Amino acid sequence: MPSSDDDLVIDRLETVIIDVPLRRPHKFARVTMTAQPVLLAFVHTRGGVVGVGEGVVPGGPWWGGESVESMKVTLDTYVAPLLPGKRVDRIEEVWQDIADHVNANLYAKTAVEVALHDAWARVLGLPLHTLLGGLARTSIGVTWALGAEPEDVVVEEALAKLESGEHRTFKLKMGALDPEADTRRVCAIAEKLCGSSGVRVDLNARWDLSTSKTYLPRLAAAGVELIEQPVPGEQVEALAELNALLPIPVMADESLRTPVDALRLVRLRAADVWSIKTTKVGGLRRARDVVAIAAAAGIPCHGGTSIETGIGTAASLHLACAAPGVTWGSELFGPKLFAEEILRTPLRYEDGSLHLPDGPGLGVELDHDAVAALRRTGLTRED
Repeated sequence: MPSSDDDLVIDRLETVIIDVPLRRPHKFARVTMTAQPVLLAFVHTRGGVVGVGEGVVPGGPWWGGESVESMKVTLDTYVAPLLPGKRVDRIEEVWQDIADHVNANLYAKTAVEVALHDAWARVLGLPLHTLLGGLARTSIGVTWALGAEPEDVVVEEALAKLESGEHRTFKLKMGALDPEADTRRVCAIAEKLCGSSGVRVDLNARWDLSTSKTYLPRLAAAGVELIEQPVPGEQVEALAELNALLPIPVMADESLRTPVDALRLVRLRAADVWSIKTTKVGGLRRARDVVAIAAAAGIPCHGGTSIETGIGTAASLHLACAAPGVTWGSELFGPKLFAEEILRTPLRYEDGSLHLPDGPGLGVELDHDAVAALRRTGLTRED
């Protein structure tokens, strides 16, 4: 129980942008990252409890339409004035008030929603997953994303991960090259890794239906075990056509942001696996709702990533461990891609899996010195 009512009453919202360097460039279909901008949102209560959440998109606004800069302006200008006097144990009420004032902006809302959960759980002295219904598992397998680099670079990295026992499955990024050249590259990689690991590909919604129908069967024949979001997110009918065509699962990512999207995917039988990202759906509770819809339809879910730090990754891990329907593993590798650690005690990766931390709230603590060293002094990097 809280020591006083003030522990539950919100005093203020604080936002901070940090830029975390990567160990190596991470190449998507459209952009290449060398550092990940991250928005940290801190919910302070009158009693001195602090909950933290993270707003992050993979490589900028190309993916979800938001950026850390837009998140900070939205939260500071429109959300922060709404929170003082509200309670961290009335998350749905706070969410509705925010939704009445701010449409969409799901990445920004996620940062606050996770921070509310973290603060409430810390007040109660309980792990965050308790607020989501308790545990279905205590760890989840982690697939390593290899990026869109040349064949020899990708194979060398994958074999090193296999030899060390860090990862057993890999996802390759596609869409940055000419489709024919890209397909040849991935088929060659898949054939070299066949029998030793699982290989999946992610198109980041870069191909149209015709291109997908031409080249995706070749990937399946080469041993690729799953195709993620080959066509633009709004083209759910095209995604459904490909899902019916291919002998391997198609996974929805950009096509899945809300529970309404989830119902459409079910009606059209558009994907055999769903990528659940806490960041893209607006937080833990909406993610849990989407997983429940998938489970009712017999569709397994996968714990996706937006390349979060240990804060966002811990939040997604609590969701993945509390939601029974997240049975297709995860890509919660974000912290391993960073050259700088922002947690006092890093999350534990072992035997190809990420393990749930102990402790109240998210179960992790920020290294405030590290955050201070990475903090932006202005809104943009040039300020």
